[in-house]
Amino acid sequence: MKTVGIVVEYNPLHNGHLYHIKQARLKTNADVVIAVMSGSFLQRGEPAFVSKWQRTRMALEAGIDLVLELPYIYSTQKAETFAEGAMKVLATVGVQTINFGSESGSIKAFEDLLNFMEQHHAEWNKQVKINLKNGVSYPRATSEAFSTLSAPETMLSLSEPNNILGYHYMKAIRDMQLSINATTITRKSAHYHEETVPASPIASATSIRKKLNEHGALDQVKHVLPSSTFKLLQEYVLENKMFHTWEAYFPLLQYQILCSSLTDLRQIYEAEEGLEYRVKETIKKASSFSEWMNLLKTKRYTRNRLQRYATHILTQTTKEDIMELTSQPTLPYIRLLGMSSLGQTYLNKIKKDIDVPLISRAAQAYGLLSVIDERVTNIYYSPLSTRLNRMKEEFTIPPLRPY
Repeated sequence: MKTVGIVVEYNPLHNGHLYHIKQARLKTNADVVIAVMSGSFLQRGEPAFVSKWQRTRMALEAGIDLVLELPYIYSTQKAETFAEGAMKVLATVGVQTINFGSESGSIKAFEDLLNFMEQHHAEWNKQVKINLKNGVSYPRATSEAFSTLSAPETMLSLSEPNNILGYHYMKAIRDMQLSINATTITRKSAHYHEETVPASPIASATSIRKKLNEHGALDQVKHVLPSSTFKLLQEYVLENKMFHTWEAYFPLLQYQILCSSLTDLRQIYEAEEGLEYRVKETIKKASSFSEWMNLLKTKRYTRNRLQRYATHILTQTTKEDIMELTSQPTLPYIRLLGMSSLGQTYLNKIKKDIDVPLISRAAQAYGLLSVIDERVTNIYYSPLSTRLNRMKEEFTIPPLRPY
C-alpha cells in the first residue's frame, strides 16, 4: 500500500487543510494518508485551541487514515527539531513519501536550497553566531546570515514559515538518512500569519482563532471550515465552556514563576543567557499573559521563543528531560490517536516491521516520556471544569474511529 505522510497541528482544521489532504493523496497516488499531529502544546509555544482528541476527530472526518501523536518533546520546538521529530515518527511507520504545503510549490527549489546550504554551511553557521552575539533573535540571525551567502536570485526564500518547515523536513530526511521522498504543493490563498478572516472559503488558522477569541461566534468562521470541524468546535465549547488560550493558564504560570527560584528557572528548557532574571522581574508587573509578553519581549527573543520557554515553565520541563529524549535515535514509543478502517488494514500489514512500540492507550506508556506526557496532559486540561473526566479519559480512551 502506498503511503503519504503529512505534518499537522490542525489548530483547528480548516478548508485549506482539507485541500492539502486531498492534494497530497492525489499528487502521490497514495492509498493511505498518515498524519503526525502535535499533541496538547504546539510549535509556536501555545496550547492547542481544542484537545488533541477533538483535532484527531477533525482529521479522520477530513480523510486522514492514521493520526499519530508528535510528542511534547518535539511539538514545542524550533523548526529544525520539530521537523526531526516528525520525520522520526513517519519513518517508523513506513511512510514512503511526505507532502507539505509551501509558498514555493516546487520540490526542486527545496532540493537546490538543501544542496546550496550543505556547500555553505560552515560560512552560514559562522555568520549566525556573529549575528547572535550582536543581540538579534535566532530567526533574524539565520535569515541575515543567509543573505550574506550570495545565493542566486532564484534561490528559495527562507523568510516564509512553510518554506522554512519544508526545508527542515527535507534536511531531517537527509541528515538521518531516511528512505522517504518529499513532495510539495503550493499553499492555497491565506498567508500563514494572516489575522483577518476573508469572505473567501480559505482562511489561516491564526485568523480563525483570533476571530473566535474576540467574538466567540462560530457562525463568523463557518464558511472557512469543513462542516465536521464546525460541528466539533461547537461540541467542544458547549461541553467545556472555553477554547484553550494562554490567558487561561496565566494564573498558574505566574504562580509557578513566583514560587520558583532562579536556579529552578535556569534548569527549564529554553532558559539561556540569564533569561530567567527577566522572567522573574517582569512577571510581577503583569496582569495577563499578553501584557507579560509585551514586557518580556526584546529584539533578542521572538514571541514564539518566549512562549516556548513559558510553556516549559508551565509544564516544568527541564533541559535534562529534553536532551535525554531527543538525543535518542528513536522515540521510546509512538501514540496512535485515530485510524480509519484503511489505516487499520495498513497497520496490520506493517506491524511486524515496526521496531518502536505503537501504543493505543496512555496506560501503555512508560519511562521518562510517559512522565512528561502525563504532566503535560494534566496541565493542559487544568482550566476546564470537566478536567477530572478529561484527565481520566486520557489514560483509557482507545484510538478514535471516523463517525
